[in-house]
Amino acid sequence: MITMQRITKTYETPAGAFNALRGIDLEITSGEFVAIVGKSGSGKSTLLNMVGGIDHPSAGSLSVAGASIQNLSHNELASWRGRSIGFIFQFFQLLPTLTVSENVMLPMDFAGTLPRNARRARALQLLDRVGVADQADKLPSALSGGQQQRVAIARALSNDPPVILADEPTGNLDSETSAEIFRLFAELAADGKTLLVVTHDAEAAASVSRTITIVDGCVA
Repeated sequence: MITMQRITKTYETPAGAFNALRGIDLEITSGEFVAIVGKSGSGKSTLLNMVGGIDHPSAGSLSVAGASIQNLSHNELASWRGRSIGFIFQFFQLLPTLTVSENVMLPMDFAGTLPRNARRARALQLLDRVGVADQADKLPSALSGGQQQRVAIARALSNDPPVILADEPTGNLDSETSAEIFRLFAELAADGKTLLVVTHDAEAAASVSRTITIVDGCVA
């Protein structure tokens, strides 16, 4: 599902070149549940952004869900990302003026993956799966942090992408809720989704199938 060959990312700064990733070789198969761990500044989020097509490698080749990322145009990349990648963030990133169900429908609206009249039913189905269907018509501000993260997971699943990327998804949650979120991730992996999760939560990360440690831009 994900293949990285000699992936390097170099940023030019006033102090000179900074190598965020240094020759990463990595292969992740379909259905794997992988935690990416390491100290702050080690390159974890840069690696996740590469897989999601948010950032481009300075050198090397990257294939995700059947696409060679570095060969896609801007428009092709946006279309591919909408159908192939689901993103989950630490701070949820739900739009505050949209209801919970409208937030989940938003990726469907952008990608046009379903007819308009089928999108709410899909959103309600996903919200039910993550346990917050009863919150569908509320604004995000009315929900707890754990409930908002469940909505964010439902939104990430809206276009049925094969790859789910999560950047510190439990960073603002208590330990019990964090464990629940990781159990939900494990269920998604069991269904065939490929999950990459950047996390500092060692206890929750114990449930993953593989842990990749990044040190100074390299796989340790």
